[in-house]
Amino acid sequence: MKSLPTPTSDLEVARNAAIQPIDDIAAKAGIPTAALEHYGRYKAKIDTAKLLPNPGKPAGKVVLVTAMSPTPAGEGKSTCTVGLADSLGRSGRNVMIALREPSLGPILGMKGGATGGGYSQVLPMEDINLHFTGDFHAVTSANNALMALVDNHIYQGNQLNIDPRRITFKRVLDMNDRALREVVIGLGGPTQGTPRQDGFDITVASEIMAVFCLASDLQDLKHRLAKITFGYTFDRKPVTVGDLGVEGALTLLLRDAIKPNLVQSIAGTPALVHGGPFANIAHGCNSVIATSTARQLADIVVTEAGFGADLGAEKFMDIKARYADVAPAAVVIVATIRALKMHGGVAKTELQKSDPAALESGVANLRRHVHNVEKFGIVPVVAINRFATDTEEELDWLLAWCAAEGIEAAVADVWGQGGGGSGGDELAAKVLTALAGPQSFRHLYPLELSVEEKIRTIVQEIYGADGVDFSVPALRRLAEIEANGWGGLPVCMAKTQYSFSDDPAILGAPKGFTVHVRDLITKTGAGFIVALTGTVMTMPGLPKEPAAMRMDVDDEGGAVGLF
Repeated sequence: MKSLPTPTSDLEVARNAAIQPIDDIAAKAGIPTAALEHYGRYKAKIDTAKLLPNPGKPAGKVVLVTAMSPTPAGEGKSTCTVGLADSLGRSGRNVMIALREPSLGPILGMKGGATGGGYSQVLPMEDINLHFTGDFHAVTSANNALMALVDNHIYQGNQLNIDPRRITFKRVLDMNDRALREVVIGLGGPTQGTPRQDGFDITVASEIMAVFCLASDLQDLKHRLAKITFGYTFDRKPVTVGDLGVEGALTLLLRDAIKPNLVQSIAGTPALVHGGPFANIAHGCNSVIATSTARQLADIVVTEAGFGADLGAEKFMDIKARYADVAPAAVVIVATIRALKMHGGVAKTELQKSDPAALESGVANLRRHVHNVEKFGIVPVVAINRFATDTEEELDWLLAWCAAEGIEAAVADVWGQGGGGSGGDELAAKVLTALAGPQSFRHLYPLELSVEEKIRTIVQEIYGADGVDFSVPALRRLAEIEANGWGGLPVCMAKTQYSFSDDPAILGAPKGFTVHVRDLITKTGAGFIVALTGTVMTMPGLPKEPAAMRMDVDDEGGAVGLF
């Protein structure tokens, strides 16, 4: 097959791609026209209630794409997800992609988008990365409507006896804005409300985003919203959205957003892009509705979980797979020569140089991720995402190391050649072999363990730490959790994505460290308990030179500087 020209930018490749009308993509996926709600020519929402039943079709198998611990060098997890799905489709399989929606915070900050890259992207890339169909705005509006209603209830007489000092829910904004982490509201006199300390989280950290992504349908969404605990009374009893009686209004605001979004890859593979909680401060998976819809339509669903396998993949299997029938039948761990060398001690500015010694030192990080996935009863496949700076010597060394470790691995050139070309064929073949093998999926821990024991299990088994240290506030929260009957919930660890530890500077596969839990937040609507570790923030800040400084529009209104 003829090689494709080397991409100069993801935006250029996306603009030059031959995008198909969304009706054609829907027909390819088996979605009837009556189920489509068009948002222009190239994207649509799906009314899942209007999908035609196919009782003879078994649910599609889920392939979960995760990664080694991320670095500033980039790993390309979304790129490999799209490229793998395209390659599986090229082999004649009925495939769909299920991805999260990008957050404007990191797009305008430093991380970039979440639509893949090179010739393995989902389209229309500009739309998906900038507002898309408005789902995040709907989640933001529902979250902030709740807080406006809470503060209004207090102002109008406070019949629920809510203690303004013990409101645990925050307002949100889909932007990195450190200035809003701590604020005081209600100033200006009695007519302006009750003064209290408040703050903002980024939208992707909102419990409403988590509920949105874990709900199975509209009624389940309403039920979960009603169970959200937003604060406590003066006698320390939890107060829920259902107590306030506004779950119906919040559901109404999310009525359209809850429908999954249909788009396509450059190769024409149908893709559902829906929901977007971060994996370092939330559970890091796209919506259950999107994944389940894709399983209903396709034989293989390729999805991803955010950041490294210690974060997104663990939460996919211990949280998402507990609440929905989406347990993975195969797992792919994305690794790069560049990232492995950074974990081996090489500075980002020196990564273009061949350094087998650093590569050998850095593979300890990959080895731990592989062994961690095996603890869930799944033997993973490693995808070596090829970069232009990789040397054949380095690629051959890593393939030989994987073989010596008994790890199935393949080089994937899906950025440069696309999954629609031959760039992902070897990886796709290994994934198909894994899918045909025996399945023995299991969770890391039983729900019967105490919250403290669950946290300790994750910290020791997945992170490799010696133990966990709970702050005095965290110990108080543990007692409150047990007293309120929430001890049976799974745990969602909020931790830096860069390290197995809670210190982002400690790379590789460290040992002999302790993870510090500074606080616990109970998400009774989502159905998990967030453990805040180290200095991880639920409202990020912008870097010194945000990506927004390079963005603009041309005379025709097209994006400039978008990756």
